[in-house]
Amino acid sequence: MKKTLEKRLAYLFSGELFSIITFVPVSYVLNNAFSDLHLYSLYSFWVSFILLEFLLLQGTTYWYVKLKKLRNERNSITPMKVVRQFHGLKTGNMVLIMAASVVFAYDFIQWYPSLPLGGLAIAVFLYVFAILEFINYFYIQLSYNLSGIQYLMKIKKWKKSSLNKDFKRMKKLEL
Repeated sequence: MKKTLEKRLAYLFSGELFSIITFVPVSYVLNNAFSDLHLYSLYSFWVSFILLEFLLLQGTTYWYVKLKKLRNERNSITPMKVVRQFHGLKTGNMVLIMAASVVFAYDFIQWYPSLPLGGLAIAVFLYVFAILEFINYFYIQLSYNLSGIQYLMKIKKWKKSSLNKDFKRMKKLEL
């Protein structure tokens, strides 16, 4: 059981870290190969990209803490100090997500009538991806493997995210 959990946590940690690292050169290549997208000129692209990277960094950190705890102490229970920090990040993330929408309006006004629709579409995709990552980390698990899909079909109920379960544990301890 411990080995299976350790492999899963290592997979989640390394996958998030790989994404953070990979997205930077991919954005660079996209911007240079398709200059008509004006990606690096759009504030909405930068805000969405940085928001996504910031959320992925949070996910990487969360899974790393759980993996390290499992390896060192033989359990993966997230320390309360870390849970409280992530609870604060949850609120900050919501503020950043709302603020990012204002930047889209700014880009629209600044670039109108020659708005680079392709670049804006990529920025919107990154923004939506960031929102989905936020939901996946802080509320409900959105990514499933085959057994998770079978569970979802059988129970017909979304699984709470691991971090959400930690928040519930924190609230119980504070009562």
